[in-house]
Amino acid sequence: MVITRATEYAIRTIIYLAKHPKGEIVLKKDICRTQEVTPAFLTKILQPLIKVGIVSSQRGVGGGFLLNRAAEEITLLHILEAEEGPLSLNHRLVEKGVCQRDALCSAHMVWEEAQSSMVAVLQRHNIAELVQLEKQKTA
Repeated sequence: MVITRATEYAIRTIIYLAKHPKGEIVLKKDICRTQEVTPAFLTKILQPLIKVGIVSSQRGVGGGFLLNRAAEEITLLHILEAEEGPLSLNHRLVEKGVCQRDALCSAHMVWEEAQSSMVAVLQRHNIAELVQLEKQKTA
């Protein structure tokens, strides 16, 4: 599984939005400039995040985007699942019972463990934490 470029840009954009005061609309042109993304691509990557309520959009002359939730409440898992859909290491983990060999397959247990670990790590890290880490790295 490879995280798409869209998801990487979405995470960067959410981190950028989180650096602004709560409720502040960040202009689309400023996001595009700082994140080096085209307006069309920005709109595309933010649509799934708007749909799940992580981001809000404001149209018009002063239009832009803002976080709909506190940065502490937004995990990497939230963003990944909004952009990519449910995370799964293989198709057998997406839907139980798809593979008739699940009960016999020794690798299946490993895939389940690996997926559970991945989900746990992504749930543990939130956007507020990533903003702090970025500040430390640039200080």
